[in-house]
Amino acid sequence: MRRRRVAVAAGFCASFLLGSVLNVLFAPGSEPPRPGQSPGPSPAPGPGRRGGRGELARQIRARYEEVQRYSRGGPAPGAGRPERRRLMDLAPGGPGLQRPRPPRARPLPDGAPGWPPAPGPGSPDPGPRLGCAALRNVSGTQYVGSGYTKAVYRVRLPGGAAVALKAVDFSGHDLGSCVREFGARRGCYRLAAHKLLKEMVLLERLRHPNVLQLYGYCYQDSEDIPDTLTTITELGAPVEMIQLLQTSWEDRFRICLSLGRLLRHLAHSPLGSVTLLDFRPRQFVLVDGELKVTDLDDARVEETPCTSSADCVLEFPARNFTLPCSAQGWCEGMNEKRNLYNAYRFFFTYLLPHSAPPSLRPLLDSIVNATGELTWGVDDTLAQLEKVLHLYRSGQYLQNSTAGSTAESSQAFTPGHTKFSLGLHPQPTEYQRLPDSAIPQEDYRCWPSYHHGGCLLSVFSLAEAVDVCESHAQCRAFVVTNQTTWTGRQLVFFKTGWSHVVPDLNKTTYVRASG
Repeated sequence: MRRRRVAVAAGFCASFLLGSVLNVLFAPGSEPPRPGQSPGPSPAPGPGRRGGRGELARQIRARYEEVQRYSRGGPAPGAGRPERRRLMDLAPGGPGLQRPRPPRARPLPDGAPGWPPAPGPGSPDPGPRLGCAALRNVSGTQYVGSGYTKAVYRVRLPGGAAVALKAVDFSGHDLGSCVREFGARRGCYRLAAHKLLKEMVLLERLRHPNVLQLYGYCYQDSEDIPDTLTTITELGAPVEMIQLLQTSWEDRFRICLSLGRLLRHLAHSPLGSVTLLDFRPRQFVLVDGELKVTDLDDARVEETPCTSSADCVLEFPARNFTLPCSAQGWCEGMNEKRNLYNAYRFFFTYLLPHSAPPSLRPLLDSIVNATGELTWGVDDTLAQLEKVLHLYRSGQYLQNSTAGSTAESSQAFTPGHTKFSLGLHPQPTEYQRLPDSAIPQEDYRCWPSYHHGGCLLSVFSLAEAVDVCESHAQCRAFVVTNQTTWTGRQLVFFKTGWSHVVPDLNKTTYVRASG
């Protein structure tokens, strides 16, 4: 009898284990959805836990009214037509940029607003846009990722331009939880799609070099859902903090400067002070080295109402801040301060101080400390970041760490004597200049470097290049290229020797003539 019970229990455990494995292997949503893909029919309609479809209609209308609020008021001052890259002709015999077809209003029986929504009063004319015609012959579709509501894809348009497509993720948590609660697949899609529509409106209204560009949108039927919305935007690379920590300080500073400029724009936007409620690195992308915000569906414009400062507590995992309550009944600067502290805890504290030039570190530390304590606003923070940029770009940061004069440094990369002495040390080393030449090998690694297989750094002047070489024990020569960074600094390869020098019209080699 005991053996029988043991056998039954073992069989039950094996069945449970097998079922769990099969559930993991064949669970829906284990693969990325295709654009516009619907996972299947919705479950049978039910009353829901919070008033059934009447509650769903209320939520749809609330999001619809939010979108309408953001779209009112006309274009931002000086907005005009947004700057775009030329996206070639996309339709046979006609210009490539086309207006999307007019949306068809389809009122829902439950009293929710029609879909697609009609433009609100005073909505700005967005100008020529990419529309559905642009998506007819795309190629190279790649799934990029998805979040709570949306899925993102990378596609190549006819002619070769790569763009990003955003659409509601039919396998996502937002749509799935709504369908489970309300059992109304089309209504739940509209609820989720209004977040995408809100983001589209904000991308248009908040146009800025550090806001992702909106190229267009398309309404098209997709299986059982009519008029599904797809937005077409600029393509960026995801922000990977581990990779950023391995890049040069100059590139990391550029990201922080981009973020400072973005936060100032959000604090003084045409809509008012905008806060990003979901402020994480994954909400941003990098486009040609510039940081740009891409996810705006969780942005909020309204400041927090209050009756006293007790209502103005800004809460974060590590600490809280209490802000004053204004006479008008709003928490003063809460949107701005929330953005700024999030910039400190996700970006500034990791990217600003490490491996920075020693003479700039006190100023950078003050920026990190002031944003961490919220003693500065975004205007003061950006002013100090711009000051760092000026000191770095002009070479003034070298005055406290080099023996050479600024005049000598600024003229360092012009043709000069065949032999010269420069450097910081009591006995400067003599270097010989070999024009139109390079050293193809004899590399060594340094950190941080622009080249993983060698030591490639940016320098302001020849004096700084000599100083770098003198500070590296293995350096015996360096090669000045004709390439510059975003600040205009010259890229220089540092070498262990010069046993094999080859002709190269785009480079100049400097070798140690003594020592």
